[in-house]
Amino acid sequence: MIHKSTISFAMLAMIASPAIADGRNRSAQAQNRGLANVELANRHATLGPKTDAFLNAVQIYPYSAGTIYKLITAPERITDIALEQGEMLVSVASGDTVRWVIGDTSSGNGATKRTHILVKPSLTGLSTNLLIMTDRRAYHLALVSTGRTALTGISWSYPEDALLALRRANDAARAAEPIAAGIQVEQLHFNYAISGDTPTWRPLRAFDDGRQTYIEFPASIVVGDAPPLFLVDGKGEAQLVNYRLRDRFYIVDRIFDQAELRFGTRKQQVVRITRTGASRRRRAS
Repeated sequence: MIHKSTISFAMLAMIASPAIADGRNRSAQAQNRGLANVELANRHATLGPKTDAFLNAVQIYPYSAGTIYKLITAPERITDIALEQGEMLVSVASGDTVRWVIGDTSSGNGATKRTHILVKPSLTGLSTNLLIMTDRRAYHLALVSTGRTALTGISWSYPEDALLALRRANDAARAAEPIAAGIQVEQLHFNYAISGDTPTWRPLRAFDDGRQTYIEFPASIVVGDAPPLFLVDGKGEAQLVNYRLRDRFYIVDRIFDQAELRFGTRKQQVVRITRTGASRRRRAS
């Protein structure tokens, strides 16, 4: 009986071994694909020095999150990594702190103070990575050492930050502009009645300057839904009209007798704006 049991276990092992081997092969293949994907991603993300990106001897890289910046160094040469003015260093980490000398210092003071990371390899043919964390961003660098050629220094330009700053400046300039320039208060006509539903976006008032009509909404219109504007003719037919939203005003480049603001599909909310009687003028309070 013992002999038969031993044979049975042996047979089971023989049957199972191809499946086990196949599973191991699949696992190894999946791991190899994963390694290849990482290598490919790192290669595509790595940015090296370019001849047209030097400012004197300093390479200026355009900053983008997730990019790996190549830093070419050499023994007995110090390469300077300069951060943005006012940027505060949080931490520096390297994959090899034994054969690489890495330190930090600063230049300038006040608003012009700038942090510098100084890098020097002890041997040629070395490679490692460097991660710099600041109060603004993270920098990923690939360090390599050559026999004699080394970058004097690198720094970054920040195109995304510059674009955001430009947008903020444009938004601030638009916000500071008057809704309508060159209009005298006594030229305004306020003879408009607002009726219909009472949604949160219901206009506060409407007026014109003899050339354009202005519809003033509550401040919530800036962050909420803006209803489309329709002009209503004498037959009661409505058609969309061109207008533009400035701050919390609709500006229509014409004078109308009746218009409607409509919003919704199944249960539509409608607010009517009607020019009443003869033109009457009053001063704004």
